[in-house]
Amino acid sequence: MASVRRQTRKRSDHMISDLWAFERRARDMGRQIVAGIDEAGRGPLAGPVVSAAVVLPDGADLPGIDDSKKLTPAMRSRLYDRLYTVASAIGIGMVDASEIDRVNILQASLHSMAMAVANLQPRPDHLLIDGIFTIASDLPQQAIKKGDSLSISIAAASIVAKVTRDRIMTQVDTLFPEFGFCRHKGYPTQTHREAIMRHGCCPIHRRTFKGVREYLGR
Repeated sequence: MASVRRQTRKRSDHMISDLWAFERRARDMGRQIVAGIDEAGRGPLAGPVVSAAVVLPDGADLPGIDDSKKLTPAMRSRLYDRLYTVASAIGIGMVDASEIDRVNILQASLHSMAMAVANLQPRPDHLLIDGIFTIASDLPQQAIKKGDSLSISIAAASIVAKVTRDRIMTQVDTLFPEFGFCRHKGYPTQTHREAIMRHGCCPIHRRTFKGVREYLGR
């Protein structure tokens, strides 16, 4: 039994250390300030898309860090506070619903990522971006599919973006309580869809999205 526990611990330690692989590779190429970038809020029917860019000091102690979608709200909140303590730099970018409707959600997401990078101090010299698209930047960058599960910097960014957006939607709930944004954060749950059917849409709804556009003018 003790041997099994040791083997399990070794596998766990190996998985954790692997989260630094992309950051180590960038530093091996001479990069000094490596930022992970991720967004939250591509799927909701309401609210902004929010991105975060996070630079971590080498070897930062962040037990339990993972893709934000795999964590409970309490775990995300704890890690969010920890990240604001240990991160070398954090930048936030945000694009609201009206701009999402104007340019489409993909372009809005990429723009919010570029904004997050622009808000980093000091300026990074290498970007690790979740997904398959790069952003408008002259900085060296690498898009990593499912990067929020593979890179510790991207995982950190996913947590900061998710918690930031969730807190925004909780605040918005006080303005439009009939929609229940504090519970579903704008995502297309059955409760949210039913609220749109009853009340129509509010100023933060994405009017080009299916599930909203059918009820415009109500």
